Amino acid sequence: MTQTAVVIGAGFGGLALAIRLQSAGVRTTLVEARDKAGGRAYVWERDGFTFDAGPTVITDPACLQELWGLSGRQMADDIELLPVTPFYRLNWPDGTNFDYSNDDASLMQEIGKLDPDDIAGYAKFLDYAAGVYREGYLKLGHVAFLDFASMLKAAPALAKYQAWRSVYSMVSSFVKNEKLREALSFHTLLVGGNPMTTSAIYALIHKLEKDGGVWFAKGGTNRLIGAMCTQFERLGGTLRLGTAVDRIETLGDRVTGVRLAGGETIAADAVASNGDIVHTYRDLMKDSPRGQRAAAKLERKSYSPSLFVVHFGIKGTWPGIPHHMILFGPRYRELLTDIYDHGVLSEDFSLYLHHPTVSDPSMAPEGCSTFYALAPVPHQGKLPIDWDIEGPKYAERILDEIEKRLIPDLRDRIVTQFHYTPKDFGRDLSAHLGSAFSLEPVLTQSAWFRTHNRDDVIPNLYFVGAGTHPGAGIPGVVGSAKATAALMLEGLRV
Repeated sequence: MTQTAVVIGAGFGGLALAIRLQSAGVRTTLVEARDKAGGRAYVWERDGFTFDAGPTVITDPACLQELWGLSGRQMADDIELLPVTPFYRLNWPDGTNFDYSNDDASLMQEIGKLDPDDIAGYAKFLDYAAGVYREGYLKLGHVAFLDFASMLKAAPALAKYQAWRSVYSMVSSFVKNEKLREALSFHTLLVGGNPMTTSAIYALIHKLEKDGGVWFAKGGTNRLIGAMCTQFERLGGTLRLGTAVDRIETLGDRVTGVRLAGGETIAADAVASNGDIVHTYRDLMKDSPRGQRAAAKLERKSYSPSLFVVHFGIKGTWPGIPHHMILFGPRYRELLTDIYDHGVLSEDFSLYLHHPTVSDPSMAPEGCSTFYALAPVPHQGKLPIDWDIEGPKYAERILDEIEKRLIPDLRDRIVTQFHYTPKDFGRDLSAHLGSAFSLEPVLTQSAWFRTHNRDDVIPNLYFVGAGTHPGAGIPGVVGSAKATAALMLEGLRV
């Protein structure tokens, strides 16, 4: 008899899990509350411009290609990935630029411009990053931590690489120039982590990018999501959009399926949630004692900040502005303290600027460009911020900064503009506190300390996505899908 599964949420993690299950012969239904798949990788089309919600930095394409290889197909048949060079241009208020790539000669030149004495230190940092990449990503990134014994097995490697130290602290032990320290530590912000407190293990991101490159899906990240949907349905899976789950049904210590908002029930031998972890336990399992206990425990944990994103389409093309830019503000540590600890909306900010039309002009009308500017901001559990009032003002401040540093006549060129706030993350994605990345990736909330890929009490309830091991980011959630699929297939004995 064919085993059945329901996966709740068609983000990267849910799609990757559904493809793995369907490839293994499990009849899988993927249900998504919104009108389009993607989760945080949603898409808007306005006035001829295509705006990806994010994520827009694709690394480790091999983890995605594997989803097609399971059935003997090629990802390239459904989507084209374009290499991005430089990976990022980092820019500081004093006008300093740093082009960050995996071309060794160019990178050494860029480091030398900041401080020639740091070239040797960078080489030592790279050796360190290679070690944590091997131990933290290749060995542990796709394996579930279900008991503390599994954590103890990993402890020697974590100790060897001083995992209790922060990424910024570890970087600073190798290089002395402050701008270079920022250049080598900002990556944790892309997965919701504060460089000053996130475990040094996350230095592996540098090695991940250096080896695998940084990529962009032609047509936008939304096209990659579309390709994953195509692969899932080609395998015989059922994708239901605009289908909200109201309840995960339980009987005793097992789940029996899901009940939809319209009252329909879908029976299943196993259920996996790619939804927000607090929402899943607190709201979808509100009739279950396990749900309430787990939600109460999760609500006491620390959560990553949210994001404020300004999307804008403008007249003109900008070949001099690369695909990815980081516009650092005048403060680094102090700004992070404001966001993560104090929960205040500072006067200054650091921005990630996404400019996809420099790689793919089709994402805007002819002669126009698509951009978004993203600023980390406090989640809604800190000091209250009324985003209905502050959002429009904050958007204007961000556009002022881009006008001052990059596009002097920006206001005159804008064709269309809108913004996305922490309130929207909470409304559209049921994200706890409006967090953009779920649990904060500190050491005490990583691996075994993170939400387990399989529930501890209900053996056929599973989790996938940013809130589970190994964490946020495309490689992280696709890795969580691999770990969760292995557990589900074992449980279903396929």
